[in-house]
Amino acid sequence: MEGIRILATGKALPKRYISNEDLSKIVDTNDEWIRSRTGIEGRYQCDGTGETCITLAVAAAKKAIEKAKIDANDIGLILVATSSADYALPSVACMVQKELGLDEEVMSFDLSAACTGFLYGMGVARGLLHFMTKPYALVIGSEQLSRIIDYTDRGTCILFGDGAGAAIFTLDEKKTFYQKSWTRGNKEALYCEGTGREDQHVRMDGKAVFRFAVTALAQGIHTVLEENEITMDDIDYVVCHQANMRIIDHVKKKFKGYENKFFINIESLGNTSAASIPIALNDLFDQGALCKGKKIICVGFGAGLTWSAALVEL
Repeated sequence: MEGIRILATGKALPKRYISNEDLSKIVDTNDEWIRSRTGIEGRYQCDGTGETCITLAVAAAKKAIEKAKIDANDIGLILVATSSADYALPSVACMVQKELGLDEEVMSFDLSAACTGFLYGMGVARGLLHFMTKPYALVIGSEQLSRIIDYTDRGTCILFGDGAGAAIFTLDEKKTFYQKSWTRGNKEALYCEGTGREDQHVRMDGKAVFRFAVTALAQGIHTVLEENEITMDDIDYVVCHQANMRIIDHVKKKFKGYENKFFINIESLGNTSAASIPIALNDLFDQGALCKGKKIICVGFGAGLTWSAALVEL
């Protein structure tokens, strides 16, 4: 099957910035405690004046479309990876279609794979593009996690932030694309109760998630390298899900001599779940670090438990 190419990316962040000092006023914590355990200095939060998972997704999508310089009506798929949708139904993707003013010939749906969602979305988009008459897929990771975070629980509220990242994909037989994904049914480590439940907040066993994450990320990277018969010398960047800087630091130690290839932007964003990898890709593009011919590994993990790794050639 053909590979896929990223035409352009976009990101959107809420206006309100919440520093560690701000959090210390509402929960028993402080800046040093948070930084030393997570590497996070602050995060963005929807301000209650109309900013939502949908508006963030739309804003990120518009930026990606503008940068891609395509006719938006040539998009045949809108896929939004999210765990914090505005509604149980309709999907965020359907509302993105409306707000973008696209014609009705577009498949639109949400994907639920927690923090792994954008990576799963890449694979789904690649598969569906083969059967579409339109050439482009719009894949978005968008999260308003502040709506499902318990701000009396310092084990979770210090970690998460709101935001959205989007990417335009198209098939390209000349580009390398390889992906491997895994699932381990588990709701003890990380979960959030569903519609109608009394407690609809994210609950997490931090130590269990940390142990799983370090193993899963390293496994994903090693699998991509081994099954494509390449080494880290062939890779320009590794873009991990930005869950916790300490997790990424532990993974980097397993690839000695290549630590500088791991991109990190969690300091000012926190964990934006499904939005974290597309936001990271957008930041790399905006910095001029990514260009034609570069090879990157994207790797992430999330509730489910799910994890995935992909080799992408730009």
